[in-house]
Amino acid sequence: MTLSFEASSAASIARAVRAGETTAVDMVEASLARIVALNPRLNGFTAVVADRARGRAAAIDARRARGEALGPLAGAPFAVKNLFDVAGLPTLAGSKINASQAPAAADATLIERLEAADAILVGALNMGEYAYDFTGENQHYGPSRNPHAPEHMSGGSSGGSGTAVAAGMVPLSLGSDTNGSIRVPSSFCGLFGLKPTYGRLSRARTFPFVSSFDHLGPIARSVEDLALSFDAVQGPDPLDHAQARRAAEPTFASLEEGLGGLRIARAGGYFASGGQPEAYAAVDVVAAALGASRVVELPEARRARAAAYLITMAEGAALHLDRIRARPGDFDLDVRDRLIAGAMIPAGWVVRAQKFRAWYRDAVARVFEDVDIILAPSTPCRAPRIGQKDMTLDGVEMAVRANLGVYTQPISFIGLPVVGAPVWTPGEALPIGVQIIAAPWREDLALRVARWLESRGVCVSPTARR
Repeated sequence: MTLSFEASSAASIARAVRAGETTAVDMVEASLARIVALNPRLNGFTAVVADRARGRAAAIDARRARGEALGPLAGAPFAVKNLFDVAGLPTLAGSKINASQAPAAADATLIERLEAADAILVGALNMGEYAYDFTGENQHYGPSRNPHAPEHMSGGSSGGSGTAVAAGMVPLSLGSDTNGSIRVPSSFCGLFGLKPTYGRLSRARTFPFVSSFDHLGPIARSVEDLALSFDAVQGPDPLDHAQARRAAEPTFASLEEGLGGLRIARAGGYFASGGQPEAYAAVDVVAAALGASRVVELPEARRARAAAYLITMAEGAALHLDRIRARPGDFDLDVRDRLIAGAMIPAGWVVRAQKFRAWYRDAVARVFEDVDIILAPSTPCRAPRIGQKDMTLDGVEMAVRANLGVYTQPISFIGLPVVGAPVWTPGEALPIGVQIIAAPWREDLALRVARWLESRGVCVSPTARR
């Protein structure tokens, strides 16, 4: 059997490797060849670990030859945002400053767990500096480009994670999401992305941004791959003291259970304003397919976004203050200036924002007493052009970089699980995403809905034809 690597899912690669229809070595070589061919133009990768990947692939093939059982992601190449520790590489986190740090001594926990499922790491991915970005642009390493239209943004801050998967360089990547950094690239690059419940997955051996918001999760071209990879990385980790001590709750087995019994609504109010028409149209398409006519409001969502912004600036500034003092000229100027502004926020404002956060969490929990899934736009627009500074939202000229997360921030503010699903409008070269939002710890429901939409062709993620 000859697989079309660039169009294959991680799950289909693993099935073929386990069946002896292809080899892990062949899949790694196909991935490395795609990276060599496409990365100079798309700039998704900042490092490739070719020797490591080839060695792991050969070991997997040898195990199969001996008749040993292989894992659910056997032979599937993957890559990680460069804020994940990769043994032997400096953990850049998109920065010039971190490039001078010693290489990581060990892999991040989530890398270890994916490799325990027999996936194969092939490299580290470009990102916005210190994850303080929605665009995928990086002053030091260049922008990661949208494979569907390379003059457009990939979205950030997990821009390289979106670029690599959408271009078929790898079928699966890991990113991080503080205020929207998995969901924005998924929207712009036409991918499925999972931001799990806050505290669900270990963040051990990753570079932080805003500890009280930071999530890690997968980006893929299929919902099956999201579920397989999510299941592989679940479970408590003593190295992450902020992680919930919650047993793994597998999702893959329930993917095909469909919509039976699910109460699905769309978000109104704040989530039905402030964007361009295509953002609402994408939700219309998904809601119509699901038969979701009910509208609910998340109370004070606008204030939630403002509070999230304030806490982000303050926590981010506290993390980076020593670096700003020591090497102010080595920051992206936009990132540096926002961090300096964050350092000047009065403590009383942060306390007030945190008190509101507790109120908002309780208010949204009451909404989920009556619904299981809420639909909302992922981004207010399709991917802007690289370098674009301003855009028009509801007739108002707005800064691009600060406002691509208008719909994602009120959700990650209280750590709700979300699957971002892509919608393609006939005649449009670029997709736009919809958030499928569930109550805490119910990733399984969001994945079920995404899979139902994928199986009916409502939300699909083709490999870019470039």
